[in-house]
Parts: sequence; structure tokens; C-alpha cells
Amino acid sequence: QVQLVESGGGLVQTGGSLRLSCAASGRSFSYSAMAWFRQAPGKEREFVAAISWGGASTFYTDSVKGRFTISKDNAKNTAYLQMNSLKPEDTAVYYCGAKRGLFTETGGYGNWGQGTQVTVSS
Repeated sequence: QVQLVESGGGLVQTGGSLRLSCAASGRSFSYSAMAWFRQAPGKEREFVAAISWGGASTFYTDSVKGRFTISKDNAKNTAYLQMNSLKPEDTAVYYCGAKRGLFTETGGYGNWGQGTQVTVSS
């Protein structure tokens, strides 16, 4: 079982940047991917980006393509989400999850961390 801790959120103006971190600990050899999700007040949790456990493959939801980059440092067991050109619609609590199974599916993630708040002001 892997445990995840998110950090790096904060307040930024429209057009600014933030980098989120997701530190993983525990057994991880059987996991296929890590992913970032976000949840705004009153909204369902939304998939943002995923990366294969080894870091070779990524995919993104359409709304963040070209602005966000997911990456992973395997030596540190940490995934990152570099967020550029931020918009107010990106405001949410961002969560990191891990999954077993097919990387190409956005479902099946768990082991959620506590989340980190991202607020983008106009």
C-alpha cells in the first residue's frame, strides 16, 4: 500500500504558475500510475493528469493540455504537476492518487492524500 502527501498549493494570479508535489511512500512496485485530480467547491472530483509509475507516459484532460505538465522523480518517489498559465477555473483542491491496472483508464485511483489548495485570482 502506498501513501501520498500533496504539497505546493497556494495563491497565484491569473497567468501565473505553481508546481505541486506528491510524495509517495510505502510499497509501490505493483502500481501502474499516479495522477492528479482536483475538486472545486460543490463540484465532483475531476481528473487532471496521469503519469505511468516509471514516468515514461503521460496524458491530460483537455482543459489543461498545453498548460500543465506532469512529471515524476523516481529517486524521490515524487510526482509533480507544473501548472502554467493558470486560470480562475483551475481553482480547486488538488489531490494525488495511485492505481493498479491499466494506465489508459482514468478510473481506479485511490490512496488519496489530504489535498493541497490552489487558488487563482483574477
